[in-house]
Amino acid sequence: MRKRRVVILGATGSIGTSARKVARDIPERMEIVGMSAHSNEAALREAGKEFPDAKLAMSSGDGGEERLIELATMPGADMVLIAIVGTAGLRPALAAIEAGKDLAVASKEILVMAGEAVMTAAREHGVQVLPVDSEHNAIFQCLEGHASEHVRRVILTASGGPFLRWPAVSLAGATPEQALKHPTWDMGRKISIDSATLFNKGLEMIEARWLFDVEMPRVDVIVHPQSIVHSMVEFIDGSVLAQLSTTDMCFPIQYAVTWPDRVPNTLPPLDFAALAQLTFEAPRRADFPALDLARHAGEIGGTLPAVLNAANEIAVDAFLDRRCSFPAIWQTVERVMNTHAPVAAPDLAAILDADSWARHRAAELLS
Repeated sequence: MRKRRVVILGATGSIGTSARKVARDIPERMEIVGMSAHSNEAALREAGKEFPDAKLAMSSGDGGEERLIELATMPGADMVLIAIVGTAGLRPALAAIEAGKDLAVASKEILVMAGEAVMTAAREHGVQVLPVDSEHNAIFQCLEGHASEHVRRVILTASGGPFLRWPAVSLAGATPEQALKHPTWDMGRKISIDSATLFNKGLEMIEARWLFDVEMPRVDVIVHPQSIVHSMVEFIDGSVLAQLSTTDMCFPIQYAVTWPDRVPNTLPPLDFAALAQLTFEAPRRADFPALDLARHAGEIGGTLPAVLNAANEIAVDAFLDRRCSFPAIWQTVERVMNTHAPVAAPDLAAILDADSWARHRAAELLS
């Protein structure tokens, strides 16, 4: 029985908190040996009391990235869980791969910005990249033992967010408070807004393209408000496999840590009788253009996904600060994408240059 020695980058956020819960639940399979936080030092110290042998690091201030890389490459670890929102986890992720650590990825930005580089490096160093977000973990489970050429579609499920039933004309008046009220998941502010715009699902489409070696036309999205079917895979013979569980991030975190094994835990099982019904519907692409913008970025590739991601981050910040309307988020992203000249097969420097350029361009447009 193998025990994973895990470093958690972003240990005080929602994913990091769930990961610590998993470690408490299955101590014979998961040991936390390192943890980082960005600015919440008090919360990190509290977590350190629970796992006193774990090395702690703060990523804010000068040298923050170096401290993350030091944690990600520490000799005592065999897995690094990247639970940092944004681009800060990119260099530590690549450093962990080069040091021979398996990667558990909860941060979409890593594979959106540098999916080709990350997956190529993982193959070269013989390490696993294991998805932690519920949708990709579901696909990972459904694909077990199946080759990419046997897959017709990977189908990501989306809750539809808080504005699923809103008429398009009302979206311009949406407030940050309304956008942050996600119907099924308790998440951070950035991811909650991305779920409301459907950019979260768009980023997941690009992520799936690299994680599972499928082209963008084979990645699809369906709205499933109950968030019980976490995603599905349709095979070339017409069969569809789906993964279901209650809405708790501890499920995918545990499977990433214990893979390829399954172990018992204290998480609640599904009660199918209580569920009553599961419903599905097509996304409203015209009203929520994020899906089509992300598909275009994923098809073009190169630096365009990094530009989409960076412009979205700036626009989300502006919306949360009440400096732009809700529709201005995707309008800004589209304008930035339209003025970018994508670089094909970019190295890390080109990706980070594109990221920086897109942030400045989006900020100019929003000012």
